[in-house]
Amino acid sequence: EITCMNPAKTLLIFCLFLCTNIHAQVPTSTDSVTINSNDFVRVETEASFPGGEPAWRTFLMKNLRTVVPIDNGAPIGKYTVEVQFVVGKDGAVSNIKALTNLGYGMEDEVVRVIEKSGNWTPAIQNGKTVNAYRKQPITFLVEQDNFKVSSKVPYTLFAGIDNEITVDVKRVGNSNINLMITKGNIITTPGGRFIAKVNQPGRVTITVYNKKNDKEIGAASFVVKAQNEIPAGMKQ
Repeated sequence: EITCMNPAKTLLIFCLFLCTNIHAQVPTSTDSVTINSNDFVRVETEASFPGGEPAWRTFLMKNLRTVVPIDNGAPIGKYTVEVQFVVGKDGAVSNIKALTNLGYGMEDEVVRVIEKSGNWTPAIQNGKTVNAYRKQPITFLVEQDNFKVSSKVPYTLFAGIDNEITVDVKRVGNSNINLMITKGNIITTPGGRFIAKVNQPGRVTITVYNKKNDKEIGAASFVVKAQNEIPAGMKQ
């Protein structure tokens, strides 16, 4: 008998590291379903951290090392890590595993914090405690002063359309900037705008170079979403 929780709400944790701003967004869970012969039924009482969601937020704010991605060289960008674990009938946390593989130590950090969380209050179904799956997403937002690479939806591109990219580098104008992308292509319009086009969902890195000396200025990581995820106001 296994129970699954789905993420909802969002919490922001703020931390400064030198000239780089790192935020960790921590969505929490509100729904539980028990799995029985592939049928999903909501549980009576969800598994919870002692003290409930406020205590869980406090625990994460206190223990999550938000500087981990920048310490490991992550480009600026938005990285959503998801980790799954089981809260047992006795409240013990086990079977912790990352469902994403974004790297830069982020999955390891979330796993470390969950391992440190101690015993939980188990879920209850039909008056009995049950084993419960929980999926915990945490988004690391890495930003750097004096260097910004922006899109209409922050750090998000959409497959199959023209995505306008804005670059803001201190003391370097657009005419002296060259962009490279790991998948797809980027063109510069006669008006000096940058347009990125990627064919498949996934993840790409845009690297910014100074044309004068061909040196790298910085890089930004973007998630690429499918066309059916394009917001209505962006459809071409």
